[in-house]
Parts: sequence; structure tokens; C-alpha cells
Amino acid sequence: MKAKKLFNKDELKKIDAYWRAANYLSVGQICLLDNPLLKEPLVVRRPIHRLLYRRTNHKNVHVHGYKEEGTTTTPFDMTVLNELDRFNLADDVIDRVARLQNQAAHVKDWLHNKLIEHKQYITTHGEDMPEIRNWKWLY
Repeated sequence: MKAKKLFNKDELKKIDAYWRAANYLSVGQICLLDNPLLKEPLVVRRPIHRLLYRRTNHKNVHVHGYKEEGTTTTPFDMTVLNELDRFNLADDVIDRVARLQNQAAHVKDWLHNKLIEHKQYITTHGEDMPEIRNWKWLY
């Protein structure tokens, strides 16, 4: 028997948009707690720490800051520069899970090589590699 879908794609997109908007509003409200008149520049890391680090198991959450080089680049390269791409995140997981460190050394090398290949491709072509540029969600 086939399971019935609760929501269609359009409804899921709307729910996701509302969810993201609610999260932005929550973070904005937390930012304004200590700075209601915006006399100081907003610091986004502070509310993230309030949301996450006062909870149990907060050691499982890792917050990466935003790094600005002042250059214009591709969207995926921005995630690479901020170490939020799939290659850096997988590398981070391997480093944090002790039993993977010895077993996944070859995977770490592969991830590192993909990042080098990415940087060379961006420098030469000025756009993301085809495997990134043409990637699609599978449903």
C-alpha cells in the first residue's frame, strides 16, 4: 500500500518559507534584547549562542562565522570560503567523530583534493564546476 503524502510540493515550499521567516524573526528578537534601539551593530553570533549553547547537547552544534574577502565569486564558492560547503562539513564530521579519524583518512584526502580542484576551476573559469552548477534535488 502506497503512503499518502501529507503535503504537495507547493505547500512544502510555503511551510519552509514560513519556517525560515519565523526563525529570522526569532533571531531578530533575540538580537534586540540587549540592543533595542540598535545603537550598536547587530552581532548574529550572539543570538545563535543564546539559542543553542544554553541547551543540553550543545557540544553537538558547531557555529561557523562569516568570512568576507571583499571579492565577488559564485554562490557555492561563498560557502567554501565560509567552510559551510559539503566538503568542509564532511571533513569536520570526520575530525569530530573519533572512530572515523583513522578509517576515513583517504576520504579526508579526497575532500581536500576536491576543494583544491574547486579553487582551480573557479580561478580559471569564473564559475562553479559542472557537478555543482548542474546539481539538482532528487525527489
